[in-house]
Amino acid sequence: MSERTTLHDTFVVERTYDASPARVFAAWATPEAKSRWFGGPDDWETTKYELDFRVGGRETNVVRQPNGGPAYTYNATYADIVPNERIAYTYTMDVDQTRMSASVTTVELKPAGTGTRLVFTESGAYFDGTDKPEFRIEGTESLLASLDAALRETAAPHA
Repeated sequence: MSERTTLHDTFVVERTYDASPARVFAAWATPEAKSRWFGGPDDWETTKYELDFRVGGRETNVVRQPNGGPAYTYNATYADIVPNERIAYTYTMDVDQTRMSASVTTVELKPAGTGTRLVFTESGAYFDGTDKPEFRIEGTESLLASLDAALRETAAPHA
């Protein structure tokens, strides 16, 4: 049997969006809104997506790499939700049937002029070399860029 390892890491990613805290919060709050920006790369298939956005609620996202590649499963439980201000949750990531990581995440939304400063803080435990903090940071940055694109697509036209 190979040696088991655990790597701990905390990272923070900050973004400013040209949208109010209420609009940014709403992009996290319904399956329709969140599925516009949350998932795997464009060429990956989403095989399951469920969101119960409430304290104690769960979120599941299963995506598969192209050509029958491995499936990645994200399972989250919401620990705290303060509308338009904060979202806190725990989640695990699996590749096929192997647990990759367990994380605690907080998303803070702060007014920034007419927009929003989002502060995303994650503390993770990465198991047995199946994942690395730099991969998770890269994935988070990509998701937050997708959030920005979704907010721009759904922005009300200016008069």
